Amino acid sequence: MASVVTIGTFDGVHLGHRALIEHARALAARHAAPGAAPPQVIALAFDPHPLETLRPDAAPARLSTFAQRERWLRDAGADRVVRLEPTPELLSLDPEAFIERIVRDYAPVGAVEGRDFRFGRARAGDVRTLAALGGRYGFEVEVVEPVTAVLSDHSEVTVSSTLVRWLVRHGRVRDAAALLGRCYTIPGTVVRGDRRGRTIGFPTANISTPCLLPAEGIYAGRARLDDGRVFAAAVHVGDRPTFPGAGATLEAYLMGEGVAGPGGTPAGDWKPIAGLPEYGWTLELEFVAWLRDQIKFDTIPALLEQMARDCERARVLAGGHHTLATAAPTEASR
Repeated sequence: MASVVTIGTFDGVHLGHRALIEHARALAARHAAPGAAPPQVIALAFDPHPLETLRPDAAPARLSTFAQRERWLRDAGADRVVRLEPTPELLSLDPEAFIERIVRDYAPVGAVEGRDFRFGRARAGDVRTLAALGGRYGFEVEVVEPVTAVLSDHSEVTVSSTLVRWLVRHGRVRDAAALLGRCYTIPGTVVRGDRRGRTIGFPTANISTPCLLPAEGIYAGRARLDDGRVFAAAVHVGDRPTFPGAGATLEAYLMGEGVAGPGGTPAGDWKPIAGLPEYGWTLELEFVAWLRDQIKFDTIPALLEQMARDCERARVLAGGHHTLATAAPTEASR
């Protein structure tokens, strides 16, 4: 079946990636024969990043798993999302040999890329190379201009996965959301921690994830379970200075019906979430807003008082999908 293809890593599936899919859909519509279905829009997504094969020490941190990218690209309008494994053999193909393989496997009538697209061995091909090969192999090439977004400091930036990573690393999760078109979201598996939270009335889910963590601090978030349930969450990232030697963690305190309230639960009254085992269940964690830095408290009661305040703020900020537009500017700056 004929197709319109777009090729990349698509890490995070930000607004620029969505623009590629939108243009690909429009191009496919123009190539539809009267009375026939349009060509399929196919996103060919490298996973993992090619640098993990070529130069693992230089590979960027993940913003998303392939499963997330597949879902988000399909939500954006792709008919198919195909994983391209960056094997040494595939990465060794020169630009023409790489395109010959794409033509053989996907019969493209069109290709849509950003103007900084590079492909083939040593990234030797660019959009001009692609256009020349399109003329030779019979497919149209459309180059999409960069997408821009406005950050909370009113600066206008070009949307890219690299910038999203920088913003996330600096705790600026609201600004990352402005580039992604949604909250920064990581998948994780709940693993055993030191169980200290149960003893102080704030039992948390300790989360293991392959994706990039935001800067150390406390965040408002949402936890989405596989069964569709969504809980407001107060999220801790990093070391725990009140407990020396405890180590760095990613922990989420879930709040909602059948779980906990913003003020904590009675110490020792912990029980698993209904329908879930103690450990091994998965979730997606959305980072809605940065709340505060990590600080050391002199006493456990002082820590618990602050945690209760954090939870109340997190519950309010994570309580709806419109908080990004209505939150105070001081919160948006982080």
